[in-house]
Amino acid sequence: MSQPFLLPNRIALVEDHERLAVLVERGLGAAGIAVDAFHNLDTAWHGVVQHAYAAAIIDRGLPDGDGLELVRRMRAAGNRTPCLMLTSRDALRDRVDGLDAGADDYLPKPFAMEELAARVRALMRRPPELRDLQLVHRGLQVLPEAGCMSCAGEQISLASAELQIMICLVRAAGQVVRRSALEAAAWGVTEAVTPNALDVALHRLRRKLGAIDAGLSIVNIRNLGFALRHEDAPA
Repeated sequence: MSQPFLLPNRIALVEDHERLAVLVERGLGAAGIAVDAFHNLDTAWHGVVQHAYAAAIIDRGLPDGDGLELVRRMRAAGNRTPCLMLTSRDALRDRVDGLDAGADDYLPKPFAMEELAARVRALMRRPPELRDLQLVHRGLQVLPEAGCMSCAGEQISLASAELQIMICLVRAAGQVVRRSALEAAAWGVTEAVTPNALDVALHRLRRKLGAIDAGLSIVNIRNLGFALRHEDAPA
C-alpha cells in the first residue's frame, strides 16, 4: 500500500449533520484550517487511510455506528492522528469511554466555535513534525490564521486553496512536493478538482510572490512536482 499524503494543515471532520458540518468547515476555515467532511464511518475510514490528516473531529452519533469505532479501528491500524470527539452526551462515563478508545479530547455539544478551533490547534501541535508552528522559508512567512503570506514587511492575502498550497511548499523548504499532494492539500478528497485548477492557483501564487518581492518562485520540476526556490535557481 502506498504511503498516505501528509496534509499538515487539513483535518478530517466526521459529522452526519450537514448544517453543523458546514458551520464547522466555515469556522475552522476562518482560522486558517482546511476541512474534509465525511458523513459516515465507511467514507471516513477510507479518507484517513489515504491521507495523513493533522487531526480529526469525530461525532459519536453517526448513521452507521458510534464514532468511537472509527477511533478504535484507526488505533488498531497504527494510525495516531489526534482525535477530538463531538457528542451530545456529557456524562463522565462517555468521556472515559472515548479516552479509553484512543481519543485525545472530548467536546460536548453545543460548543463555541472559538473553543473548537483552539482545541483543534492544540491537537495539531502534538505530532513531532508539526511542533514548529513558524511557517518560514528564506524570509517568506505564511500566516494561516491571518490567511496571508509576508516577506520583509510586505503582506498579501491568500485564498483558501492558495493558503494550503503555500503551507505545503513552505514546510517542504525547497524540496519537491508532488502535484497530487498539493491538490489534496488545497481541495481535499471530498471536492472535485478540475484538471487545471492547480495550474491556475500556482499562476496566481507566483504573481503574489512577485508582488511582495519574496525572491522566490514556485518551480515546476518536470515529472516530479513543484518546489519553492530562489527565482534564479536551476529547476
